[in-house]
Amino acid sequence: MSDVPKTHPRYLSLTLRDKIVAGVEQGITSIHGLMAHGRGEAFDYLIGETTQPFAIEAIHAAAAMLCLAEHPVISVNGNVAALAPEALIELGQVLNAPLEVNIFHTETGREQKIRAYLLKHGASDVLMPTTEARLSFIDSNRKFVHPDGIFKADVVFVPLEDGDRCEALRKMGKAVVTVDLNPMSRTAKQASITIVDNVVRALPLLCDEIRNFNDSTAQDTLKKYSNAAVLQKALQHISRSGNGN
Repeated sequence: MSDVPKTHPRYLSLTLRDKIVAGVEQGITSIHGLMAHGRGEAFDYLIGETTQPFAIEAIHAAAAMLCLAEHPVISVNGNVAALAPEALIELGQVLNAPLEVNIFHTETGREQKIRAYLLKHGASDVLMPTTEARLSFIDSNRKFVHPDGIFKADVVFVPLEDGDRCEALRKMGKAVVTVDLNPMSRTAKQASITIVDNVVRALPLLCDEIRNFNDSTAQDTLKKYSNAAVLQKALQHISRSGNGN
């Protein structure tokens, strides 16, 4: 980590950059992930670098969807592993759901390095992609999945997702919960539920929601939820922010 003082106005943002850089240096994050993180950081500025009401609404619905799932699975790429390994593991524990490595850029050994990194941070097990099960409607490396993980899942949690796989998962009849700071991305629009927030803020809140899950209101929560409406609220907030309001 760099020597950024905690009094620096950009301290939290800069420490997250340091985590991504460290992820690249350790071989768990692709160098392309640096650009993806920078894009997300720009949108975080626009939403005020805080969890907004539209994100809370989506987190509430996401908790309901994940808790009602028969076989939820948490997909992990290099960026989210570098940014929030403990929170990912906690989410898996509170949901009793497996973590599964799934990445686009497959530099030598990166999948195994992500798995080792998660195990080092306390994961009990991490599923790996195989050639035994493949997703339909996609040609990239992300099509390779574990037969007892993403392939079997009815709900997939895919923070910091690539749009092509999100679209493929939906075409296969799976529900998708994502965390995406860009409400205009293909992932945000394709997902069943999109949490427009920084993943390091959203994950602990999602874990808390799951712990306080109320089965009696879950179906009603999902029935009332509109992802399109939540994305519109995020866009309106960004528009007001851009106008200095």
